[in-house]
Amino acid sequence: MHKNILYTLLLALAVVLAAPLAVAQQQQDLELARQYFSQGDYAKAEELYGKLLDNDRLFHAVYPDYLKTLLAQRNYKEAEKLVKRTAKRFPDNPGYEVDLGRVYQAAGDKSAAEKQFDKLLASMKPEAAVVVANAFMQHEMFDYAEKAYLRGRQISNDQTAFTRPLIALYAYRQQTEKLIPEVLNLLQENESELGYVQSRLQGSLQEEKNFDVLEKELIMRVQQNPDKLAYSEMLIWLYIQRKDFYSALMQARAVDKRTRSGGTRVMELGTISLRNQDYEGAIEAFQYMVEEYPDGPYYLMARQRLINAREEQVENTFPVDKEKILALITDYDALLNEVGRRPETVEVLQHMAGLYAFHLDEKEKAIALLQEAISMPRANPALVADSKLTLGDIYLLKGEPWESTLLYSQVEKSHKETPVGHEAKLRNARLSYYRGDFELAQAHLDILKMATSREIANDAMDLSLLITDNTGLDTSTVAMKEYAAIDLLIFQNKLQEALTALDGMLQKYPGHSLTDEIYFQKATIFERMGQFNQAVESLQKIVGNPQYDILSDDALYRMAYIYEENLNDKEKAQQLYNELLVKHQGSVYAAEARKRFRNLRGDKLN
Repeated sequence: MHKNILYTLLLALAVVLAAPLAVAQQQQDLELARQYFSQGDYAKAEELYGKLLDNDRLFHAVYPDYLKTLLAQRNYKEAEKLVKRTAKRFPDNPGYEVDLGRVYQAAGDKSAAEKQFDKLLASMKPEAAVVVANAFMQHEMFDYAEKAYLRGRQISNDQTAFTRPLIALYAYRQQTEKLIPEVLNLLQENESELGYVQSRLQGSLQEEKNFDVLEKELIMRVQQNPDKLAYSEMLIWLYIQRKDFYSALMQARAVDKRTRSGGTRVMELGTISLRNQDYEGAIEAFQYMVEEYPDGPYYLMARQRLINAREEQVENTFPVDKEKILALITDYDALLNEVGRRPETVEVLQHMAGLYAFHLDEKEKAIALLQEAISMPRANPALVADSKLTLGDIYLLKGEPWESTLLYSQVEKSHKETPVGHEAKLRNARLSYYRGDFELAQAHLDILKMATSREIANDAMDLSLLITDNTGLDTSTVAMKEYAAIDLLIFQNKLQEALTALDGMLQKYPGHSLTDEIYFQKATIFERMGQFNQAVESLQKIVGNPQYDILSDDALYRMAYIYEENLNDKEKAQQLYNELLVKHQGSVYAAEARKRFRNLRGDKLN
C-alpha cells in the first residue's frame, strides 16, 4: 500500500518536473521553425509546425506561420484542409473564412476566392462588420474591407453606420471622392463634429478636382438640409480654403439673412477679404453690415472699415485718382461728424492723415491730425502707437529721419514683444537700410525673423535677404547703398527721380546681382504711374532671363495681373497665370493665380 502511494507521488513529481522541460522544448521548436521559414527551408519548417499544431497553448502562434509555409510550398490542398479544420474549430472567428479565400487566391482560383468572400459577407451579422473588415485589412484587402463596412450598413438599415472606420479607410487610401460624403455624414448626425470634419478634409484638398467634388456635394446637402447650418459653414470654410472670399461672403450673407444672427460671420469675412486684397468683397460685406444692422454693435466698425476698404482699393488702383482720395477724406469727415471725435475714432484720424500726407502732399495737416489722435484721452494704446508710427513715416516724407527714428524707438520701447512693437522695429530697420547702415538694419531684422506676426517676419526676411544677397561679394556695398537711397525716394513719392536713378544703376553696374531687383522696382514705379506697357517690358526682362529665378514668379504673376486688370488682355493674362502654375507650383502666388486662371477660363465660381 505504502509502495503504491510512493510510486504515485514519484510519478506525479516526474510529470511536474518534465512539464517545464516540454514547454521549453516546444518553444525552441517554434523558434527553430520560424528560422527555417525565414531561411526558405520550408520543408523543415512544415515538419516542425505540423508537430506543434495540436498544442492548444501554441496554436494561435503556430497557425499563421504554418499557413504561410504551406502556401510558400504551393501545398494548397493541405492549406485548405488546415483552414477548414481551424474554421470549424473556431466558428466565431471570421478571420479563418478570409484565410480560406486567400488560399483559393494563392492557388489561382479567383472565382472560388470571390465566392468564399461573398459568402462570408452575405452571412455576416451587422455586429461582425468591424471584425470582418479588420480581417480583410490585416491582409491589405482594402476593397473587401470597404465592402464589409458597407454590407454592415446595409443589413443594419442605418446609412450612417460605420462612418468613422470608413473615413479612416478612405483617408488612408487617399480616396477623397469617397471620403467627402462619409465625413459629411458625421455632420448629418451631429453638427458639433464640424471641427473634426474640417481637419479630416484639410489634407485632402490639394487637387482642384477635390475642391469641385466637395463643393458639389455641399451645395446639394445645403439645398436638401437648409436647417443644417453646419453644411453652410462647411461651404464657407471651403471657399476660404480656395481663397474664393467673395463666394464665402455670399454664402455667409445668405445664412445671416436666414438666421438674423447679427452679422458676425459677414463681418469676419469682410475682414478676411480686405486682408487678402479682395476689395469688392470687403466693401460688399461692410456695406451689408451698415445697411442691415444700423443699431448693432458692429455699426461703427463696419462704417469705418467700409471706408478703409475703399481707401485700399483706391490706393492700389493705378494711377491713384486724386478726386477719389478727396472723396475718401469727405467720407471720413462725415463719419467723424456722425459719431464725434472720441477714442474709437483714433484710427479714422490716422487714415485721414495718411491720405493728406502721401497723396495730397499736405503734411502739416496730416501731422495735426496725428497729434490729435496721439493725445486723445482713453484711446487704445495700440492705436496711439500706430498713429506714432504713421507720424514717423510723415517725418521721413519730409526728410527728417531723426524725428522718425525717435518716434519708432518710442513705440518699440513701450510695446516690446507685441505686433505694433515689432512693426516699429521693422521701420527702424528699414530706416537704417535707407541710410545704408546695413549692419544695424540686419541686427534689427535678425530679431524680427522670429516675430509672432508672420507678415512682419516675412517682411524682415525679405529685406534681410535683399541685403545679404547683394552685399556678400561687393564688399564696398556702394551699389547697395545707391539702391537703398532709391528705395527712400520711392517711399517719398519721388517716382521720376527714382526711375532716372535706377536707369543710372543699370548703366553703372551691368550684370550686378541687383539687376533683377532694379527691373522689378522700375515695373512697380511704372505701374504706379499708370504706364502699364512699360511695366510689362521691365517685368519681361526678369521673366525672360533664367538667371533671375528668385523674382521670376513675382514678375510672372505681376505681368498676368497687369494684362488682366489694366491692359484688358484676358487671353494673355490666362496664358501667364497658367505658365506660373506650371513653372512655379510652390509659389505664394499659386492659389490666387489658380483662382484667376479658372475665372478667366470661364469655370463656374459660385
